[in-house]
Amino acid sequence: MARIVMKFGGTSMAGIERIRSVAARVKREVDAGNQVAVVVSAMAGETDRLVGFCREASPLYDPREYDVVVSAGEQVTSGLLAIALQALGVKARSWLGWQLPINTSDAFAKARIGTIDTEALDESLAAGEVAVIPGFQGVHEGRVTTLGRGGSDTSAVAVAAAMKADRCDIYTDVDGVYTTDPRIVPRARKLAKVTYEEMLELASVGAKVLQTRSVGLAMKEKVRVQVLSSFTGEDAPMADELPGTMIVGEEEIDDVERQLITGIAHDKNEAKITLTSVPDKPGAVASIFEPLAEANINVDMIIQNIAHGSGSTDVTFTVPAADLARSIETLNQGREKIGFADLVHDTRVAKISVVGVGMRSHAGVASTMFTTLGARGINIMAITTSEIKVSVLIHEDETELAVRVLHTAYGLDADEAA
Repeated sequence: MARIVMKFGGTSMAGIERIRSVAARVKREVDAGNQVAVVVSAMAGETDRLVGFCREASPLYDPREYDVVVSAGEQVTSGLLAIALQALGVKARSWLGWQLPINTSDAFAKARIGTIDTEALDESLAAGEVAVIPGFQGVHEGRVTTLGRGGSDTSAVAVAAAMKADRCDIYTDVDGVYTTDPRIVPRARKLAKVTYEEMLELASVGAKVLQTRSVGLAMKEKVRVQVLSSFTGEDAPMADELPGTMIVGEEEIDDVERQLITGIAHDKNEAKITLTSVPDKPGAVASIFEPLAEANINVDMIIQNIAHGSGSTDVTFTVPAADLARSIETLNQGREKIGFADLVHDTRVAKISVVGVGMRSHAGVASTMFTTLGARGINIMAITTSEIKVSVLIHEDETELAVRVLHTAYGLDADEAA
């Protein structure tokens, strides 16, 4: 008997028929003698609808009330799945975030999980009951919190770690992790294994398969995560036999399986901000980024131009597009302290990233990227690097072209790798 966490995304829960299909899949695991906890997302499109209501009510909404609204989608699907399982003769009940409880920080709309009390959950599983848990939500001092977009993945990994599950199966609308988005590059290849580090980088730079924090948590807690498709027939093999993608430690990947570049990701959900004529003096940059950090706004790429005798410089950086309005408000509130002349923003940008642990031992990865993009006339606005990643900021209209030419340049096309 194994302990398994099964997580189903929004497309898997999009309507009663899809929920019934999920229930049938869960029942197969129960019939195999496994203890099962299920984490569910809201129905596809539901969270966007609820977020839209919040923005329509007020662009500068209270994050605490925002969490009350947007957490409702997962509550609905958890109850519906429990009902569907009961209709199949499976003992099941829903557990809301505050009922377990899943305790989080007070960073509403971007809360982080602290502890999960699994005593009641363990008793429920031992009694042969399937626990259905709404992802994305938790509780802080009696108030509902949410974990940020894609937070159900983090919920699933956290629950798996807390209940010491044998594995965490993430069911999505794709059948694994690919070298890039197959909708852009049809010759993209599915990867059998990806290291935690590579998946963490891919998720952080735009790959939509898993939420960044879920991968970081899986790496920290050594939770074995498998990415699978929920869109397979009822006669499909069980999850432990399906050819999905395993997210594992680097020691589990043989040298013969390791490639220089594992994948290419893109992210159009970025906004570029430039502050002009910032005083060129110690502490000036801190006065920009400290208030943004206090507002829980993540800053990514940062460029500070060299001052040329004027005593001032321009500072450019990127933030999530969803945080642009709050970023502008925060910076304008601190304008006198920062001392900038103008604030210019641009949402027509995209971040393109190449990721691979092979970069540690091979030179020339960045050079290939810059040369390839330059040959196609694609201008680079900003650059960031890490030990296993190179990212560039370009105009959003050139996103697909950049992904396609880089995929070929690094030899990732299926026919070339065969």
